[in-house]
This record gives sequence, C-alpha cells and structure tokens, in this order.
Amino acid sequence: MPEEQVGRVTHYFGKVGVAGIDVTADEIKVGDTIHITGHTTDFTQTIDSMQIDNQDVERATKDDSIGIKVSDRVRPHDIVYRVLPD
Repeated sequence: MPEEQVGRVTHYFGKVGVAGIDVTADEIKVGDTIHITGHTTDFTQTIDSMQIDNQDVERATKDDSIGIKVSDRVRPHDIVYRVLPD
C-alpha cells in the first residue's frame, strides 16, 4: 500500500502507552491509518484519538506536537507514515 511520511516520534510514555509525535506533513487526523517504523519498530494502527497540550483534537497540522495512544512500543526517531488508500 502507498504511504506518505507524516511525522517523527519524539517521546514514548510507557506507563500510558502514548507516543509524542512531531507532525511534518500538512495534516494528520483521527481515523487515519498510520504505519510506524524504526530500527526495531514496525506496526500499523488506526488513530483513535489525538491530543495537543492535553486537549483532544480531531486533526493536527505541520509543526504541531501531538500525543497518540499506540498499540506497541515506539522509540524516538521512529518514522510515522500515513497509509494511503489504493
């Protein structure tokens, strides 16, 4: 499936399973399917919720720092891709 880079992981908060991500694309939104890859990371999931400064948001734009609940451990510098429909 085609993908486009939308961000980079900056932090991982293990106790709550949340990834801090800097958005590098024009937009990312709740409902998008993302693929996170890195040296030892490789999984795909749908964004169920997203926060900016502890406030729920539906979408984020370039240069926003967001937090999303992730289904697996991520590491700083992992790359976040949006999975595009065929």
